Amino acid sequence: MEKNFLKWANKEYSPKRRVLILILLGVLFVIIIPAILIILPYFIDSSLNIPRFMFEPVNYSVGVIFIIIGFVFSLWSIYVQFIIGKGTPVPMVPTKKLIIQKPYNYCRNPMSLGTIILCLGIGILIGSYSSILLTIIMSTALLIYIRYIEERELYARFGDAYIKYKEVTPFIIPRLLK
Repeated sequence: MEKNFLKWANKEYSPKRRVLILILLGVLFVIIIPAILIILPYFIDSSLNIPRFMFEPVNYSVGVIFIIIGFVFSLWSIYVQFIIGKGTPVPMVPTKKLIIQKPYNYCRNPMSLGTIILCLGIGILIGSYSSILLTIIMSTALLIYIRYIEERELYARFGDAYIKYKEVTPFIIPRLLK
């Protein structure tokens, strides 16, 4: 598997191709995953008679704030990967350099953190326990993937520079005062 990552990392991708990949990624993370977190819990909640938690306007306020913060943090991370790293979040079109600038100096996985916050915001907004549970399950799977696959790939590509970065930068919970 590491051979594939190294092969992909050594390939050159035009800005047009990277934008196309980001558009496809955007469809997944901005349309498909939020739709799953809204539609699937509706069926789960109604078939299991799980009540919604609605404390208007708290659900709306907190949910929208989480969605905005998560979206901005994820978008900022993707922008930095595209501009500074000359890559994308997609493993087949990775960054060409190790990014340690903001927001990657707050935590090593700001895009994942933003996505988790955004998805939790959706669950809070719609007041669905099952949406929040789905977010936790998907987030756990994502973080396991990052820890055991992506981190090995980053070490294979960037070596000791990644180890030094890893030693001073938290995994997912950000260090905001940096």
